[in-house]
Amino acid sequence: MNDELNETALFSEFPPVSTAEWEEKIAKDLKGASYEQKLIWRTNDGLKIKPYYRAEDLEKLEYLNASPGEFPYVRSIGKDNDWDIRQDIDEQNPAEANKIALDIIAKGATAIGFDATEIFCDDDVKILLRGIDMSKVSLHFTAARSWTNLYQFFLNEIHRQETDVAAIRGSFNFDPLSYFMQYGKFNPEDDKKFNEAAELIQNICKDLPCFQAITINGRYFHNAGANITQELAFSLASASEYLVQLTSKGIKTDDVAPRIQFVFAIGSDYFPEIAKLRAARLLWANIAGQFYPLREASMKMKIHAVTSMWNKSVYDPYVNMLRSTTEAMSAAIGSCNSISVNPFDCTFKKPDALSERIARNTQLILKSEAYLDKVVDPSAGSYYIENLTDQIAEAAWSIFLDIEEKGGFIEAAATGVIKEAIEQVCQKRDMDIAMRKQVILGTNQYPNQNENMLGQIRPHADPSHLGKLKQYRGAQAFEALRLSTEAYERDGFKRPSVFLFAYGNPVMRKARAAFAANFFASGGFKITEAHGNCSIEEGVIGALQSKAEIVVLCSSDDEYPALAAAVCLHLKASDPGIRIVVAGNPVNIIDELKKTGVDDFIHVRSNVLETIAKYQHLLGII
Repeated sequence: MNDELNETALFSEFPPVSTAEWEEKIAKDLKGASYEQKLIWRTNDGLKIKPYYRAEDLEKLEYLNASPGEFPYVRSIGKDNDWDIRQDIDEQNPAEANKIALDIIAKGATAIGFDATEIFCDDDVKILLRGIDMSKVSLHFTAARSWTNLYQFFLNEIHRQETDVAAIRGSFNFDPLSYFMQYGKFNPEDDKKFNEAAELIQNICKDLPCFQAITINGRYFHNAGANITQELAFSLASASEYLVQLTSKGIKTDDVAPRIQFVFAIGSDYFPEIAKLRAARLLWANIAGQFYPLREASMKMKIHAVTSMWNKSVYDPYVNMLRSTTEAMSAAIGSCNSISVNPFDCTFKKPDALSERIARNTQLILKSEAYLDKVVDPSAGSYYIENLTDQIAEAAWSIFLDIEEKGGFIEAAATGVIKEAIEQVCQKRDMDIAMRKQVILGTNQYPNQNENMLGQIRPHADPSHLGKLKQYRGAQAFEALRLSTEAYERDGFKRPSVFLFAYGNPVMRKARAAFAANFFASGGFKITEAHGNCSIEEGVIGALQSKAEIVVLCSSDDEYPALAAAVCLHLKASDPGIRIVVAGNPVNIIDELKKTGVDDFIHVRSNVLETIAKYQHLLGII
């Protein structure tokens, strides 16, 4: 009773504030500015995120009373939040792969992905799995020459080791639909792969009850540039296609659905990625439910999360560790069965022991020090995340229904509907990167001009050459320009340089000099700057001594006319080929500045990628 009185007394000091009162206060503070433009965040999925959410925003959500492990499984498919720390091994030689596996298991990995391309017989699997306790480590096979043969070899080894088949966990990366999407070799009339899938499922249902036969590789959509709702919708459409095809062959829903594993890439949009996993389980539970399963387990989505490759960079690669850390956190908070963290250096070379250890330890820290495995769905009840979950689910569901209306995943893939939809999003995302609306730290913003990566790049697997569904990274276009600059210098030519002529108003000159430095350094140009607040004469001398091909005037709009007239006169007389650029967009005096000799203007609306490429062409770099 006393506790109730104390609580009442406490909260009486904070009278409730209605939404109308909040909106009135916001409108007053905006002073006439557009609410939509200033405070509504529009994601690349087309979602509109409000600046705040309240309890009343949860009233329409029907699933909120469900506990973890209960339909529709938004909160999780189980009662805990533990996940497997997975590391995939590229080594194909069975003996070498086994050595690597034993080492990383000893260092904390609880799930291993093997490339089984060089597995030809029982003895190969025996060598591959020697010393591994299959009852404690989840085993996944990422590639194989024949999945049905590999299954039999694997089963024989399980029996040889006398391991309880109920304890065997793992998956086959059997996903012919994604293969067709990637390589552009889709043949809707080819039924052989579905027959193989049917055989795999029937065998696994009989022998390995906790093993997944089919993988839905949503990460391929993500790493081709798809947005969150597209990745989710296309993955669900693919899984639905497998259900349709396999149930039409007489296999029960309760045999197919539990044998499907979803692999999602997790990007750097922290809260939306958490919501994506929650929405994925909600939608899959409802889709699987339409196939009339008899068991509840058939509606539970099994998720493996992999940190994104699309947002990773070659330059400033240690930032990739920070990106992967927040991505792994999103995956853990959103709840999944296993997580893989890609090593920070995998963008430019085959990862080494150090980078793989850091990737593995990222998850160990999230478990052992951050205790993210101890709480199920910690985001539950958050006004923002719950509404975000609902918005993503609705948007993905709309795309999914559109695919179904077009005849399903196979038809949409064969006619190019999926590819075209992703490419439309890619064009917008690429333009945002080129304009620096989307920042890739160390690449198109705040680059380290002293960093050289050309000599660090080592040949390794590059998926960007694949057929229809091109896998690429958002940073690649900027990286190509900068690598061209490095190659130009490597071939014995002078690296192009930019002189920042900072003059006058201290606030404006410093801000615009910093802007110009980031602008041109993203192309690998050498940046030098006038010392202090020099005079025009001192600045001109400094610019000539720097032997810069480009001089950027960094000052205020009011000071530009006099500054440009004097600087252009002296510099152009000494070096007619020098390019004079103004940092800013002084629209009222642009024509006047051009008459004095100014060649170009750079500002926040400039396409950085195109501008850098233009100057590289002018200077003979490309």
